Amino acid sequence: MADNTIGHGRLEIHITPSDLGRRISVRRILGSSEGRPVFGDVVGVLTSWDAGVLTVLNRAGEAVSIMEETLVAGKAVPPAPIRRTAAAPEDPGPVALQRIAARGWPAVETEPLGEWVLRASGGFTRRGNSVQTLGDPGMPLDAALDLVQDWYARRGLAAHVELTTPGSPEGLAKLLADRGAAEAETLVRTAPLSALAGSGTEPSRVRLARRADAAWMSRYRRIGGDPARERAAQQVIHGGPSVWFATLAVPGQEGPAAIGRCVIDGEWAGFGAIEVVPELRRRGLASELMAVLASRAAEEGARGAYLQVEAGNTRAAALYDKLGFTTSYRYHYARLDS
Repeated sequence: MADNTIGHGRLEIHITPSDLGRRISVRRILGSSEGRPVFGDVVGVLTSWDAGVLTVLNRAGEAVSIMEETLVAGKAVPPAPIRRTAAAPEDPGPVALQRIAARGWPAVETEPLGEWVLRASGGFTRRGNSVQTLGDPGMPLDAALDLVQDWYARRGLAAHVELTTPGSPEGLAKLLADRGAAEAETLVRTAPLSALAGSGTEPSRVRLARRADAAWMSRYRRIGGDPARERAAQQVIHGGPSVWFATLAVPGQEGPAAIGRCVIDGEWAGFGAIEVVPELRRRGLASELMAVLASRAAEEGARGAYLQVEAGNTRAAALYDKLGFTTSYRYHYARLDS
């Protein structure tokens, strides 16, 4: 039996497979030297525990495999602290941030049109089924819109144009006003990641995962019953440089009380799919969930947070105001008349 005493204290294992998705600290035996065990420590998110092997994703994003039989200590620990004085990275501007956001919500199908990007995702979200009009399409705007309309018609989709201010070509807004109908305006809001930090004094109720499981998907309300749309949604929401899904459960509530998604791309972390059961709103669940996601993003090197929210969503705006988000720029969609 392994000697798991260190100095005058005795280490204990206080983790089980029920701790999947939590941040844990473990000590395990790496080998021996001169007849005594050599120990190594790992801190990170417990992402799996199968057939006697634990997988912990450490600060560097590396998956560390640990044989259960080598464990001598383990416990759940609070989210990694974020320095509250840490500043956000320099604002990259609307064009660069829109492209970062597009990488974090990648469409199933894309095709370039000059500097524009045509995107289709089986009708799942306008963001995944619209042409991003940053820069020059390489042809007159009227001709470009004709091509856009034809491209979406061949896929059985409405032709949506994403107009970013500033960022899209001069004159496009007027042309769209003549040819289409403007739809809901979206605000792009940013904040220092440190503004989302939680208290960090106790292990959180939030569980993190690399994949959205059935429970997470049951709370996500943007899919409907269309199998093709659901397949597209699965591909889109799991796409991106480094994606994490958060689930928060509370006693007495069937299924998740709150869910969220975060995608980390260099210094920026994008937050989305923040859903809280209506009867449990205004209890700080969304803030707790976002704090854990922010902690993980900070461990991977992010310093800034961004999100996209419809201008008329006053309930979400109140939360984001409280968390320190400010509006960086705006965009809206226009649906071309058929």
